Amino acid sequence: MEDFYLLKEEPVKSCLMALRDIILKYNTNISETWKYKMPVFCYKGKMFCYLWVDKKTLLPYIGIVEGKKIAHPNLLQQNRSRMKIMFIDPAKDIPVKTVYQILNMVVVFYKN
Repeated sequence: MEDFYLLKEEPVKSCLMALRDIILKYNTNISETWKYKMPVFCYKGKMFCYLWVDKKTLLPYIGIVEGKKIAHPNLLQQNRSRMKIMFIDPAKDIPVKTVYQILNMVVVFYKN
């Protein structure tokens, strides 16, 4: 799993590793696993979000598994039926408050 992060070029590598830490530190009920050749984060055993890099833009993003049910201006549906994503610019500071807002919305969704 570490290879997913380590094989990326900078600044994408550092951005993805920072996002991993941000997600894992957000809530003690979040764990990391490996599915579909990518890091997937689970909340109490349910798939919660994942990290990936867009093939066209080469921008890393957080994918929200139940994104369709989450309304946030930074989440993009694009051509996905269930998931939404939030692109992260690796050349800028990660918008941690925004990431936490979105993660909080997803946790609330899972609790209901």
